Amino acid sequence: MTQDHDPARSPEAIESARKIFAGPITFLKSAPSLQFLPGADVPEVAFAGRSNVGKSSLINALTGRKTLARTSVTPGRTQELNFFDVGDPLTFRLVDMPGYGFAKAPKDMVKKWRFLVNDFLRGRQVLKRALVLIDARHGIKDVDREILEMLDKAAVSYRMVLTKADKIKATELAEVTERTIAEARKHPAAHPDIIATSSEKGMGIPELRAAVIEAIG
Repeated sequence: MTQDHDPARSPEAIESARKIFAGPITFLKSAPSLQFLPGADVPEVAFAGRSNVGKSSLINALTGRKTLARTSVTPGRTQELNFFDVGDPLTFRLVDMPGYGFAKAPKDMVKKWRFLVNDFLRGRQVLKRALVLIDARHGIKDVDREILEMLDKAAVSYRMVLTKADKIKATELAEVTERTIAEARKHPAAHPDIIATSSEKGMGIPELRAAVIEAIG
């Protein structure tokens, strides 16, 4: 996989990131609309993904906490921006964005989601990077391309992260990784390297932590 040149993957970067994520991380607040956003006082890294992509599980794995982000039995329940403070003193924030592409969501909910996410992406100066989660079993779908285009237009730097990579064979993972890299090359705001992860097995989690720290600069 074409990822080895990524400086965030050095043993030093991975160990430094591990220490940061082993420190204090707390849920700050949920923001159903922009007026409820916390102050734009520290860098932020946001997580975006389809409703059943395993976003909450990945955030929990990343932070080493089983219940930091609520995993819902019904995908698509999160319709707010959830903020998590990292570090004491506060160093940066993680933002769990509401899942998209949930087929059973009412049209007005979808519209509300689009306005909330679009306004957040366009207006949040401290947002350093978005991590767009893609289910490794399915690869990029049209609904994912919509969020990629939204990020491109908002000029927000983003990186695609494959989830549930343990659920497919190594050959299939290599193929979906190459397809995802090819898609990333089509988008001006996309980071060229892809990280494959598994929340269950811990695969790619150390590298993802390092990538988050690298993104906040």
